[in-house]
Amino acid sequence: MSKALGRATLRQWMWRAFMRSALIPLILVETVLVGAYLVSNQAIRDAQLGYLDNNAIESLAASADQNARIIENQLAHIGNTTTLLARLTEHALQGPPVLATETLAVSAQGARFSPVDRGGAASFYSAATPLDRQDLAKVSRLASLDPLLREIKYHNATISSLYFNSWDSYNRIYPWFHTDEQYPSDMHIPDFNFYYLADSIHNPERGTRWTDVYLDPAGHGWMMSAVSPVYSGDFLEGVVGIDVTIGAILPQLEKLKVPWDGYLLLVGRDGTIMAMPEKAEHDFDLRELLQNPSQNKLSSERFKPQNFNMGERNDTRQLANQLSKSDSGNMQLVLKGRDHLIAWSSIGNTGWHLLAVVDKEMVMSATKALAAHYRNVGYLMIVGLVLFYLAYFSVLWVRSQKLSERLRTTIADINGMLSQIGRGHWQPQRAESEIQELDEMAGDVLTMGQQLATSDLHRRMAQRRLMLIMDNPTSGMWEYHLDDDCLGLHGGLCKRLGWPSNLIAREAFLERLDAQSARQFQGVLDSLRSGNTQRIELELMVCQPDGTSLWLLFQGRMWDDSVETTRAALGTLVDIDMLKMTEADLKERTHQAQAANQAKSRFISSISHELRTPLNAIHGFGQLLQMQVQDAVARDQAQEILAASSHLKNLVDDLLEWSSLQAETQRLNLVPVEVANLLQDCSEMMAAQAQGAGLHLHLCPVPEDLRVRSEPRRLRQVILNLLSNAIKYNRPGGKLLVGAVQLTGVVRLYVEDGGMGIEPKLQAELFEPFQRLGKENTSIQGTGIGLALCRDLAGLMGGSMGLRSTPGEGSCFWIELLDVTHLEITDNEADPSVFYAGSDVDICTQVPLLLNSLTRFEYGTLEACLALAREHAAPNVLLLDCDGDKAQSLELLGRIRRAAGAEHMSLVLIGSEPRKLALLGIEFQGVLAKPVNRHELAELLSALLEQEPSNVH
Repeated sequence: MSKALGRATLRQWMWRAFMRSALIPLILVETVLVGAYLVSNQAIRDAQLGYLDNNAIESLAASADQNARIIENQLAHIGNTTTLLARLTEHALQGPPVLATETLAVSAQGARFSPVDRGGAASFYSAATPLDRQDLAKVSRLASLDPLLREIKYHNATISSLYFNSWDSYNRIYPWFHTDEQYPSDMHIPDFNFYYLADSIHNPERGTRWTDVYLDPAGHGWMMSAVSPVYSGDFLEGVVGIDVTIGAILPQLEKLKVPWDGYLLLVGRDGTIMAMPEKAEHDFDLRELLQNPSQNKLSSERFKPQNFNMGERNDTRQLANQLSKSDSGNMQLVLKGRDHLIAWSSIGNTGWHLLAVVDKEMVMSATKALAAHYRNVGYLMIVGLVLFYLAYFSVLWVRSQKLSERLRTTIADINGMLSQIGRGHWQPQRAESEIQELDEMAGDVLTMGQQLATSDLHRRMAQRRLMLIMDNPTSGMWEYHLDDDCLGLHGGLCKRLGWPSNLIAREAFLERLDAQSARQFQGVLDSLRSGNTQRIELELMVCQPDGTSLWLLFQGRMWDDSVETTRAALGTLVDIDMLKMTEADLKERTHQAQAANQAKSRFISSISHELRTPLNAIHGFGQLLQMQVQDAVARDQAQEILAASSHLKNLVDDLLEWSSLQAETQRLNLVPVEVANLLQDCSEMMAAQAQGAGLHLHLCPVPEDLRVRSEPRRLRQVILNLLSNAIKYNRPGGKLLVGAVQLTGVVRLYVEDGGMGIEPKLQAELFEPFQRLGKENTSIQGTGIGLALCRDLAGLMGGSMGLRSTPGEGSCFWIELLDVTHLEITDNEADPSVFYAGSDVDICTQVPLLLNSLTRFEYGTLEACLALAREHAAPNVLLLDCDGDKAQSLELLGRIRRAAGAEHMSLVLIGSEPRKLALLGIEFQGVLAKPVNRHELAELLSALLEQEPSNVH
């Protein structure tokens, strides 16, 4: 039932109408305008933010590129100096020996070192090289480079130290420090990155290379080095290097300008932050490493911790990926919960990147402030509109009061007219109004009263007609009240049967029906009460007062009327007793016709069998007589006896074949048949008969791989029959062809002759039994059932037959069968299989007895079935015992269904509680309860495998 509408007085309705038609649209228009202003303001703000964002990114990228070039120039200067130092070192090592200018001390561990500062470099010869193998002449030659090292250090403040490391772990470093205290005595220098990065493996072009940030063994803290190899021919004598500490790099980064109070980062090849200012420490949650964290001597190299590697951090992993892909670019990144703009550029051939980082909030602050100002202006406009419409509401309220009073009087008069019409006074006094629409409404009310008067008259007349129809003794009406469970019966048929006109209970009505009709009607009424059905149509047998029975047709449906509160079903009942009698008589006549047809078939079969025995005797004696007589006339007479007996024998065989097909439809075992071989065999069998008739049988070429789906013996029988007819009805020297053509989806096997042909009006009767089309009295022998038999056999093989004939030229008969030339015949098609997954001994022993010899049967676990399905193919039928672990069985069953050929597999569930098997939620084709009934199992297997059921006892 629909929800009742809310009531309102005319004044309220007028006020609402003003609100809907005038005030609300105005408010909506103003709201749209203000909203458009705010949206456009937001759009402008977004456009400005987008422009500023792009401009900021471009500026930031330009700053990163410019500053990268500055740092690149500084590093290039240091790199060139390193290259120069390497060349001078090569000359020094290749020069003549010089007198020793310094005295080296020897530590207790066997290392040589310079004990005092003489204003030059410090020497350290590691104990990794024995004292007797240490090259002191090399030490003396390298001492000549001390003035050069001093000048380079003096003119470049960013350089912390200059050194030479040899292949035999000799180190010369400027400025001087206590190397014996800082270095391990057995330090193996080639193991450090400031040596091996310049060797022939890492630097085959022998250029200057930059190391990543590492902890200086000399105690200067975290630094990076420009290293260059020193060769003597192809032998690497050592490596010269210039160290630059992080503490020296940071002031250089802080001096470079980045817009919007940004900062610069120096990032290595592997994504490690090499140097960062104090501004970056908060964003990256790191503290720059400037000093040696330990005073212990370093015997191996140490790089910055993993938290300095951006690829190992969750917040900077995306940035590290972008750095590894491109030498320059930009992106937006969230650091410590705030958006940052980042642009980067590569630094020369070092593989490093210089990153410019800016807080996005700093870039957007001015634009956001301007947008907030314009948004406040929009809010002020909204406040002004609210005040304006409050005053406008007051004016509308007064006007609606006056207008509603004028309308109320006229509407009240029209309401009085309607009240009089409702009481049956069809012509009340007309109301007057100065409003044209209301005056027309009063006239329409008078017209409605006249129409209602006419409709009332028609209703009374229709009611009288309906009562006359209900009084017909062959029809009536019924109604069923679901709440009271009672029936009401009306009409002449109900009076004829002596049924009461008032409501009767269900049980009282069911007593008037026979037992079967009472059960059917009881079930229908229960379905109506439960809501399972909405319509009724059933035939019931009613017991009449005189003891006879009468058939009635009950039809009806549920009465869907939302006005009524009670539920009911309505319908009609009609006397169909004469119709049922006619139907019974028709069934009886049909049974008689079927019995006569079966008797005819049995008679033909019986007489055919009775004729075969004497015919065999006649044919045998005819053959003996032909062999014994010598007279030519007697021999011709014996030949006539043999020909007549052969004709009769063929007639009996055709009658038996045809009667067996008519008596019971046969099931043929259809398999792929090679057409070429079959036609070749048929041609060879009929060649002698064709030659005896003066004909030459020509076999048209047929592809060797052409195959059809048929039963070989029956298909050969059809082709031989067609060839026999083509020979009998041909002319001497006429055409006689046999062949096959491949059409769309089918193969047509044909036999073509050059006989007299068949008239078009007679071709439709050609395939009817015992129809020879006027050839009965000719010398051509035949029964007239050969083509009818061929047509039936073609239908059993899923094919069809047809012909094409031209009078005077000849005929072509064909049979069309399914083309299976390119279909792969799987093991399942050639040899169906059944698998039982369980351990019930009775089932394992019963199933083989229920299958034919062509069906394979195996049993075992579901795992064995899965292995078999993967190795070959899934079985055609799977018998699954469900009394075990259902979860594991369902999991294995799902894997079996994914195996090859499983889409055609049928599943039969077997269990002690068959009703619960439907709750497993899997698709199945059958359910059997334990212990398994042998008859049910046989019928189910025969249906799923499409085979004849075994004779189960």
